[in-house]
Amino acid sequence: MASAASLPRLTLLVLAVSLAATASADENSTVGGQIRVNCGASASATDSDGRTWDRDAPSVGGVAAGASYEDPSLPSAVPYATARVFGSSYTYSFPVRPGRVFLRLFFYPAAYGARGAGGALFGVTAGGVALLRDFNASQTALALNVACIVREFSLNVSAGSSSLDVTFAPSSRSNASSGAGSPDDDYYAFVNGIEVVPVPADLVTKHAPTFANGGRPVPMPIRADTAFQTMYRLNVGGTAVSPGNDSGLLYRSWDEDSAYIYGAAFGVSYPKDGNVTIQYPPSVPPSVAPESVYASARSMGPSAQVNLNYNLTWILPVDAGFYYVLRFHFCEIQYPIMKPNQRAFYIYINNQTAREGMDVIARSGGIGRPVYADYLVVTAPGDDQTDLWVALYPDVKTSPEYYDAILNGLEVFKLQRYDTNSLAGPNPPLPENAAAADGNGVRPKKNSGAFVAGWAAAGCGLVAVLVGCLCAWAICKRKRKAASAAIVDLPKKPIRETPASGLHGPNETYVFSITAQK
Repeated sequence: MASAASLPRLTLLVLAVSLAATASADENSTVGGQIRVNCGASASATDSDGRTWDRDAPSVGGVAAGASYEDPSLPSAVPYATARVFGSSYTYSFPVRPGRVFLRLFFYPAAYGARGAGGALFGVTAGGVALLRDFNASQTALALNVACIVREFSLNVSAGSSSLDVTFAPSSRSNASSGAGSPDDDYYAFVNGIEVVPVPADLVTKHAPTFANGGRPVPMPIRADTAFQTMYRLNVGGTAVSPGNDSGLLYRSWDEDSAYIYGAAFGVSYPKDGNVTIQYPPSVPPSVAPESVYASARSMGPSAQVNLNYNLTWILPVDAGFYYVLRFHFCEIQYPIMKPNQRAFYIYINNQTAREGMDVIARSGGIGRPVYADYLVVTAPGDDQTDLWVALYPDVKTSPEYYDAILNGLEVFKLQRYDTNSLAGPNPPLPENAAAADGNGVRPKKNSGAFVAGWAAAGCGLVAVLVGCLCAWAICKRKRKAASAAIVDLPKKPIRETPASGLHGPNETYVFSITAQK
């Protein structure tokens, strides 16, 4: 029995060695040893980003199956059109070198053969860490209002190891909490694609993140063997960046941030000035983030008075009971912001001050020079999801020239729990009204922005501005009663407006007050 089970593993090892050699030989690749498996496919194929995916070996366990239906919103038929379906536990084994790798798992919940999409409930482990537990791909896709799901993990392959084992195991019906599938059927596991991409050693753990604990910065080193899950990777103020346009051929996906902005206070998004060149310093190699992330930004807007009455806020649902590292990407990209103390601001995470006086020019050394900052937070224990709040607000203590804040990119990584060696979280809850939920199945915030834009388009921009200012004043007044320190006193020098870019800010502002930490 044992020898029969080891045969598929050995065959896949031979296949993976071939894949790794092919990737290493690719003259366009800056990272050798990349592996891509189009699970259940009968031949190699290329996806829409130009990545070549090899078929898995015929002797791999489980059953190769084609999706009964291909959703037109799928980014590519490869690797989603076929899958490997497992009725019992099965382990892929990939040859890798010691170091850190991205492991990406691709799922398209559909009917495969006689198995319905709702009958898939399973767990995934890799490198001794539980990545998924009782994972319901169908519920997750419905909750997020997407056709397919990509789960990205960053794993450390220890010295002396020569392989990465990835195990798919159907959940036990007696232990599973979900009601998916028919009572007469067993749960099954499936996967459409597996991608293994070695990453530079210093991409994640080079610098110790600062613990966001209310303005008392404490570096918190992270163990080199820590496993991460990518929760969010946002190109703030810019458009989505596809894997094929990522830097360093790491094939990361960067989403736009507008779906996560709180209320109607979207601020202003803008591209870099035409005469600004993005210049990576030695401390920020291009593999950290592509140029397109640093070449666009979101700020609070040109009005100092408006900026002092609201926080530019993002709300990001995450799993409770985990530590998270948040990476903020900054780059000043428009003149005349080119000197220290022209723009400084607070960074708040979950109502705690992560940073006071964030001055991008002072940190980076000049306009067009990227810089990033990492912060560590912990969420309260729990078995459900919770919201992670990220907010920016002008810091006027040093009397900066402009009262504004800026952000170019944001990444959120979940850290494994060492007590359970687990990254597994709950399946996201289905929205109460799926039809009213936005594209992320979280909150229907896009309608409010469309309402404001509709007023402006109707020629009532001036009225909307007046109404918005009155609303902001009224809300701010109510908020001050609960948090009198939320708005920092104005300095004695005259207020200067931030130079307006090509886009205008919102006509309506919702105030979220955070008490500044002393």
